Amino acid sequence: MPELFTFIGAIFGLSHHGDPETYKTVIYITHMLLSAGIALMLVKMAMSNLQIVPRGTQNVMEAYISGVLKMGSDVMGQENARRYLPLVATIGLFVGIANFIGVIPGFEAPTAFLEFALTLAVTVFVYYNFEGIRRQGFFKYFKHFFGPVWWLAWLMFPIEIVSHFSRLVSLSFRLFGNVKGDDMFLMVILMLAPWILPMIPFALLSFMALLQAFIFMMLTYVYLGGAIAVDDH
Repeated sequence: MPELFTFIGAIFGLSHHGDPETYKTVIYITHMLLSAGIALMLVKMAMSNLQIVPRGTQNVMEAYISGVLKMGSDVMGQENARRYLPLVATIGLFVGIANFIGVIPGFEAPTAFLEFALTLAVTVFVYYNFEGIRRQGFFKYFKHFFGPVWWLAWLMFPIEIVSHFSRLVSLSFRLFGNVKGDDMFLMVILMLAPWILPMIPFALLSFMALLQAFIFMMLTYVYLGGAIAVDDH
């Protein structure tokens, strides 16, 4: 949030009292790149010395991948879950780190910017529709938009279209709103009691950061599962 001190702002000599748009852009881009860099570093550390009995970072990453795969298997079966595991696991890792950065004083979560959340939502939206068309065929995929009863097709089609586009709002504003609210809550706590009291909210906000990443991954799997399993509608 602009009202809070950030290390990046101090490094670049920026302040929200100057040009707000420049400040916002620099803070957003640098923290987004920082999140991506941390994610790449973790993956590099996990793969740098692979062992049959995993230890350290490899153990953590394998547990994470196994958990994401299990979550996807419950939604769309193991075969399809493995197919889309790279996308979902990457999004989850990226979003989780981006959320968690905002809990650390002096940093700001890039997910607290609507641009970040909306970009991820558009990526998921475009990809699951693309996969639905690729796996089912164009006409077969859009056929289910008309519903199971032909004489209600005129009503069901616009409802389905609005429903699918509402997922953009659901994905982006849920992530953005929750993280932004957490940032505001943390800011108030830091202003009221900057030493001991924030330790309790830090634990809660860390859990919420992971929870929001989990929800985003789960919804991604659900939308992909619905797109490739049109016959079940």
